Amino acid sequence: MTYCVAMRLHEGLVFLSDSRTNAGIDNVGTFRKMYAFENPGDRVMVLMTSGNLSLSQAIRQVISDHVTPDGKSIWTVGSMYEAAQIVGEAIRIVYARDAKALEQFGIDFNVRMIFGGQIGNENCRLFQVYSAGNFIESHDENPYFQIGESKYGKPIIDRVITPASSLDEAAKCALISMDSTLRSNVSVGLPLDLLVYESGSLAIRRFVKITEKNKYFQMIRGIWGEQLKHIFEGIEDPVWNAPDPAQPVALSLEGDRSYPVRIQPPEELRVAGQEDAPLQSVAQENGGGQH
Repeated sequence: MTYCVAMRLHEGLVFLSDSRTNAGIDNVGTFRKMYAFENPGDRVMVLMTSGNLSLSQAIRQVISDHVTPDGKSIWTVGSMYEAAQIVGEAIRIVYARDAKALEQFGIDFNVRMIFGGQIGNENCRLFQVYSAGNFIESHDENPYFQIGESKYGKPIIDRVITPASSLDEAAKCALISMDSTLRSNVSVGLPLDLLVYESGSLAIRRFVKITEKNKYFQMIRGIWGEQLKHIFEGIEDPVWNAPDPAQPVALSLEGDRSYPVRIQPPEELRVAGQEDAPLQSVAQENGGGQH
């Protein structure tokens, strides 16, 4: 499995990927999923991949080598949009070459990619690319993309990240998002690749491969768990059947007519002396829905 996340901010871009491809008691594979296309002073582009590893590696190679009919390549196009089109074309080339053979062995053509960067004076741009080679672009309303096992790490990003977030804040948030995923899914694992790109630099200046010995990531894992527990313990327990509707921690109020949908046992199995449960709905109270 995989978890990759990328964020597009006013200050630049943040990319984070794990490196686990197989998970099991005695079958764990480690392959890096982040690739940087860099020509310092001209362009920096980053690709992160999920899905079938052999397909991802084949597509990455085609991206590097592909030349369009009008003579353009990933290294010469004038915009990130054109570069994303080349990524899409590379996916379709590999699909045309390999998909039918894979289908004969019951293997789906399964890839998904995040692609972002900056070319020349253009603003930083970020895309999510699908198995058909089509893609969408990140805008201020949605400043990040995830691929792979995304659900565990999504809530913290939704609560924290905006386009105005600093690169360091975004990197910290991405690492917390990754830690949440690591704790909940064994199919995502260390080491991690973290790349932070500063808008206008046109060079990779901040990159780190994070292992279990990384001091900052160890600190993140410890403090985040402790702070979550502290916040949880600081929230008051709910009050049931509260007499005062204004009570801030009232979970239910006296006189509330809310009941679960109950399935009644057969008459011969009912416990003697027990009263029937309160009726569940207005329809049942009026005689409907009872069988």
